[in-house]
Amino acid sequence: MKNIATQTRAPGGPAAADLAPLAQARHLLLDLDGTLVRQNEAIDGAAELLERFEGRFAIVSNNSTHTAQGLALRLRRLGLRAPPERIVLAGELAVSLLARQHPTARLMVVGTPALQRHARALGFRLVASEAEFVLLALDMRFSHARLGAVANELLRGARLVVTNADATHPGPHGRVVPETGSLLAAVLTASGVQPWRIVGKPEPLLFEEGLRCLGAEPASTVVIGDNPATDAAGAARLGMACLLVGAAPEAVAPSVAGLLPPRATAEVTALPARPPARSRLSTA
Repeated sequence: MKNIATQTRAPGGPAAADLAPLAQARHLLLDLDGTLVRQNEAIDGAAELLERFEGRFAIVSNNSTHTAQGLALRLRRLGLRAPPERIVLAGELAVSLLARQHPTARLMVVGTPALQRHARALGFRLVASEAEFVLLALDMRFSHARLGAVANELLRGARLVVTNADATHPGPHGRVVPETGSLLAAVLTASGVQPWRIVGKPEPLLFEEGLRCLGAEPASTVVIGDNPATDAAGAARLGMACLLVGAAPEAVAPSVAGLLPPRATAEVTALPARPPARSRLSTA
């Protein structure tokens, strides 16, 4: 299937050729921030897109502040129905990956209380010093003292795992929200230590887990996102088509609402029934 992430939005709306991959798609992998929501607002067309592809989509997000269970509840309050078993998050997946590969490691989690609780639930002993791994996620309480603690743990020999390298994500009214990549820039400057692993998009792990939980194949799956550097680039690595929405020059529509033809003529309603889901990699 052709990847169309580099095409330019057609004047007056997307052309039929732009939307051909969506009409042919059996499954969708959907970005979250900037595609389905902006902070605490659902984006126009998001609820209808999820409804039309019910049972045939997974959300794959660089979000590192929530767990899938918590995010599903938050989305429901915004009118978006997404079961937690079809939500793949960079923060949660990073913890699960470490739990499988290094279950007894001393772990420092720089992130939200929700992510710290998830790490404890998977058996980690969280530490403030003498860590073997430092997991850097989006931490709204990040401070000069926290930066110093992280830098010194890395200089002492701890390995740095980063949930994602996004500098920002879209907020309401055209504003930007600083993301984990902004914190990573400070950590790199203070320590000079490069990450041992970055989990989030455009790296393949989130996409692969999304495909796995759907029982989907890359050739029949379309990625919908708003970021050429993460969504489109990551999709291309696995040979998946990508439709971009939003303000990027490559976007084919301003929002996911522009991808949806009238229900009476929508080809997506005639697609085959959902296949059985496969087991999730994450234990959460």
